[in-house]
Amino acid sequence: MKRLVVLLMLALAAVSANAAAPVILVFGDSISAGYGLPHVEQGWVALLQARLGDQGYGYRVVNASVSGETTAGGLARLPRALDVHHPAIVMLELGGNDGLRALPVEQMRDNLSRMVGLAEAAGAKVLLLGMRIPPNYGPQYTAQFNRVFSSLARDRRVPYVPFLLNEVALSSDLMQPDGIHPNQAGQPRLLDNVWPVLRPLLRR
Repeated sequence: MKRLVVLLMLALAAVSANAAAPVILVFGDSISAGYGLPHVEQGWVALLQARLGDQGYGYRVVNASVSGETTAGGLARLPRALDVHHPAIVMLELGGNDGLRALPVEQMRDNLSRMVGLAEAAGAKVLLLGMRIPPNYGPQYTAQFNRVFSSLARDRRVPYVPFLLNEVALSSDLMQPDGIHPNQAGQPRLLDNVWPVLRPLLRR
């Protein structure tokens, strides 16, 4: 009986410690949701949680990514996510679906900017994860889309990753057959693209 009580107390302590850990909220689309992977733990977000633990960072990663999400959908969802999770850091990975649907670039930028503002108002640091689209959308639209992330990061003074799929998107060995989503082999590369920009935001 005494052993059972001790085990129960340890379990409750572990739950309490996990709940008290600062949260990194990954707020994205199918790239971060792990679309097409056999198991969600193969995705770069799950790999991030493992790396944080291995390197002694006591953060809890919450993946609030939704496949097919646009910046408009993300803007609608973000206030509740902030209220529920109270994140210390928000990693914003949206815009790709806006581009694939050729939605207005200025509206996408405005949605992203408003999400940055909401996260900062909730006390979170923001890391913007940039995306690019293929040139078949036309040179003008493609250039405008690709400039959104750098200009927004400059104007809002937030750190950003220029292209989450850097050195992944053009490698067939690292991409799924759809040519849009990284496969299991590509997931560690995504984390490696994020880590150098995320690490300065972390506290032990």
